[in-house]
Amino acid sequence: MSISGLRSPYEKVGEIVYFGRMLDKIRLHAKNSLPTAYIENLGEAFDKMCVRFLRVTYPELVEEVKKGASDETALEWCFSKGRRPTDEDIFAWGEFIRKRGWNDSASERLKQRKAENGFENRDEIQTMFDYIDADEGRPIRQQP
Repeated sequence: MSISGLRSPYEKVGEIVYFGRMLDKIRLHAKNSLPTAYIENLGEAFDKMCVRFLRVTYPELVEEVKKGASDETALEWCFSKGRRPTDEDIFAWGEFIRKRGWNDSASERLKQRKAENGFENRDEIQTMFDYIDADEGRPIRQQP
């Protein structure tokens, strides 16, 4: 299902993958434009991993975004409130999170999600990020 205003998890804000997508979900939810299926997982799964990486809390980030913070301002807020990761930390985060579902503890969940949505024969979907893009109608990106 295509959702206007919701970007791919691969897209970066300040070199950090997923962060922009989390902000999009917060903004869409505040406008009552986020599909119901997405609401129950707000602040969980990848959202939780991302805020833990930045060492902030999800509810505090939501409040900052609701005040009108841009992507860059919200990220700078995270850096000042939580921590400013090093370039190496950001690289490790990106490599880890964008490969979730590929030969790891999330592999079974990815297999299950693909089956639920008729993607069993879509071999190009190898990670949860790939699944999200496919599920939302975006082409699968070929990652290096």
